[in-house]
Amino acid sequence: MIKAGIIGGTGLVAGELLRILSQHPEVAVDFVYSHSQPNDKVTSVHNDLFEYENLRFTDKVNSEVDVVFLSLGHGYSKKFIEEHPFSNSTKIIDLSNDFRLQKDKHFSNKDFVYGLIELNKSKIMQAQHIANPGCFASAILMGLLPLAQAQWLKNDIHIHGITGATGAGNALSETSHFIWRDNNISIYKAFTHQHLAEIKESVRTLQTDFDKKLNFIPVRGDFSRGIFVSMYTTCEKTESELVQLFVDFYKAEPFVHISDKQIHLKQVVNTNHTLIHVQKFEDKVLITTAIDNLIKGAAGQAVQNLNLMFGFPEQTALNLKANYF
Repeated sequence: MIKAGIIGGTGLVAGELLRILSQHPEVAVDFVYSHSQPNDKVTSVHNDLFEYENLRFTDKVNSEVDVVFLSLGHGYSKKFIEEHPFSNSTKIIDLSNDFRLQKDKHFSNKDFVYGLIELNKSKIMQAQHIANPGCFASAILMGLLPLAQAQWLKNDIHIHGITGATGAGNALSETSHFIWRDNNISIYKAFTHQHLAEIKESVRTLQTDFDKKLNFIPVRGDFSRGIFVSMYTTCEKTESELVQLFVDFYKAEPFVHISDKQIHLKQVVNTNHTLIHVQKFEDKVLITTAIDNLIKGAAGQAVQNLNLMFGFPEQTALNLKANYF
């Protein structure tokens, strides 16, 4: 039984981590850190986690745990590691964007591996520290990696992605308020989204000469969770060639499914699965992907990384059914 700690325990992603780990036969939650609510019951925030009725938030850290999840806001993980050093044997899985880019992967005598499993599985299995990918980055890269490996990305890529309200966290703001979100959508961070940098770097690990534009339009949706991405670019290959490329690339990945029918979001909400559909329209290839932003885009992928790092079966605690109805 390995001991796990969670930092930033009151957030939505931490709640999903706790829910998944409660079903993990090889992991025991040692502590849940919260500087704002020490000594409060975990269930006072995560009302659905009845199995943790006796667990309380703490403002103390056990530096000797086997693994720690940093579920903090962007920019805070570096500071936390500096102020709360962990043992050399403690594995770190960070869910912020602090260590995702090449320029940030070396920090405080630690080397972070970008934790997109379908790109870096062999490196993750040997890693001590993981930078968990961004949710939009995960959904977009899953549709681009096979093309990059085949060196088939020759032109600009146009991307439209819509995410649920949980993508903005649980902090109160005008655009997360129910009255604003209900029956409403809006664009934000057009062409400038923070995940673009990690997407470009990841694509270039497979197609080093990729220098085309990623024209990304992110959209706030009026639903709670999930990400649905549609992207297109020009490509001379046939639809059958493209579909086979995706099937071959992901054939060993238990959580990636290539659908021969058009996909929709409810197929993946509450799961660690990625669903992909590939179509050809004249000279354009259209790729649609769908994930749950809190699971495959965050907590589920983090636990999948844990499984690989500790040598557990990859699907442990992650065989979750979609909330289809």
